Amino acid sequence: MMNQKIKNPQEYPEVITDLPAAIMQVAGVRAWVLQGKWHQLVFFEMAPNTQLPEHSHDYPQWGIVLKGKMQLFIDGKTELIKKGDEYVIPANAKHSATFLSKSRVIDFFSEKTRYKTKSVNHH
Repeated sequence: MMNQKIKNPQEYPEVITDLPAAIMQVAGVRAWVLQGKWHQLVFFEMAPNTQLPEHSHDYPQWGIVLKGKMQLFIDGKTELIKKGDEYVIPANAKHSATFLSKSRVIDFFSEKTRYKTKSVNHH
């Protein structure tokens, strides 16, 4: 069985974009949610210069950058996160991010309702 290369590594393949789309409050962000019983795995695409406002949540978050780079701000400290880098945001830590280029990021949220998804008709 041969591996097939992704035709456009700038975009997620259909196997991801067929997942339920997340309702996003920030322009320049698209996301798809893999829903678990107690958690969510979210596949994000960020346009260049997208800014995620400062926020916090009472559970930790893990992520990895697949493509692109971002400035990640956690509790007043800044770090440049680029392709292949992983990060952990502790519970209750104030954090925000600025995406410096088109980016693809996967985040694991240890909370089952972090993102709501767009309605899917199951008739």
